[in-house]
Amino acid sequence: MTRRSVRRSVRVLGVASGSAALVLGLSGSALACNIKDFAAEARCDGDKGVIVVTDTDPSAAEGTVSVFLQGDGGVETKVGEQPVKGSKAGVEVTFPQNWKPSATYRVHIKAANVDQDIKPDLVTPSTACKTGESRQPKPTASASPSSAAPASASPSPSKSASAQPANPAPSASASSSAPAGTSDNAPSPAVGDSNLAETGANSNTGLIAGIAAALVAVGGGAVWLGMRRRGANRHG
Repeated sequence: MTRRSVRRSVRVLGVASGSAALVLGLSGSALACNIKDFAAEARCDGDKGVIVVTDTDPSAAEGTVSVFLQGDGGVETKVGEQPVKGSKAGVEVTFPQNWKPSATYRVHIKAANVDQDIKPDLVTPSTACKTGESRQPKPTASASPSSAAPASASPSPSKSASAQPANPAPSASASSSAPAGTSDNAPSPAVGDSNLAETGANSNTGLIAGIAAALVAVGGGAVWLGMRRRGANRHG
């Protein structure tokens, strides 16, 4: 083995080691908890307002979500604080809050290596949640019983009675009441608008994984080419 072949082998091994280290680093950063894994939005639950924070952290790191209402003059009021453990599918944490239109909330995340606010701050919709209409069924109208029809008198027999017998008029039956059927008059309540204001961003795990796979392929090709050249030098 010559010095030249040794240098080539060392170079190939260095490229392969660097590619592997880069892949491991990218994989670790892709799975690590990131502020971009969190998003906050203002929703309507019927006529009540809520603030929902979604954690899509694939590493499932445990953390804490804190929500603050920003008032005039920079004064903040803490709305609440709840624990959270994310997942790749996403885990939601709900804070009951009758928010006002165009209000600003600061959402702080503390989990693993994250201790940051979700940027930009959450701003609620310009319209408040609508109150549903109350159910007021219409009164049911009942029909008054009909009066009995009087029995008609039988006609007096005539000369043609032998050829065609007289048919007396049928007597009216007993009076019967016919109450009107009760209809379902319950109007459906108006559903409050579900105004959403969302902030946050999605993770770019797919792009990182693609770059890592390409680097692994380049490193493997370099190792194979170096080994082939070294075999050719030995036989030559």
